[in-house]
Amino acid sequence: MGGRSAGSAVRLTLLDGFALRTDGEALQLPVTLERVIAFVALRQRGVHRAVAAGTLWPTASEEHAQASLRSALWRLRCMLRVPLVDGARDRLALDGDVAVDVHAQRAAVRRALDAATPYAGYCLELEGDLLPGWYEDWVLLERERLRQLRLHALEALTGRLIGAERHADALETALAAIAGDPLRETAHQALVRVHLAEGNVVEALRQYEAYSNLLRRHVGLEPSRRLRELVEPLLASRPATARTR
Repeated sequence: MGGRSAGSAVRLTLLDGFALRTDGEALQLPVTLERVIAFVALRQRGVHRAVAAGTLWPTASEEHAQASLRSALWRLRCMLRVPLVDGARDRLALDGDVAVDVHAQRAAVRRALDAATPYAGYCLELEGDLLPGWYEDWVLLERERLRQLRLHALEALTGRLIGAERHADALETALAAIAGDPLRETAHQALVRVHLAEGNVVEALRQYEAYSNLLRRHVGLEPSRRLRELVEPLLASRPATARTR
């Protein structure tokens, strides 16, 4: 692909909505072109043209889908002042100089999950929903994949922050995991561990009981043994009158 002018910058936002900016200026594109860009951007290793065409135009014939893809790529080249999608061969790939927020979030997830990487010194960017309002199957799959990775990263980071006695940061991270999925037990386990690490016994019990009630109300289940074991010594030490309320 041809190089862009010195100092130019292209940023693609896919979290909390689609936005494409070059040198800080927002570019307005037809919805069809937004979907082509987003689909290619989410596949950092590139994607075969036939796969892209079949996924983006699932109800069209193979010939029609390929023609629609070629038309979209041609329109992109005509509309944009900078190279964006490399489609010179059978595979499509986003230009390597384009900054994509989802790529930055995936990198943050990898750092959070890697126990050998110091947690200090980097900003953990683990917020934002992928392309809200887009309901194509390929978007839903990528959205859920990113959500699950983000939750695992938040829980792992909570444990590392507890170990470093950074309890305020650990508390905030655990709460972010719960906000991402209020019924996720491992997120509540992480928060209970934060309270126990701080010596906040009452807070730990309150969190356990709040989650127990939430679980019973929504799915008719009890917390797992793993979560119960965290608070069993606390429950056993309570006065009998408190345990029977």
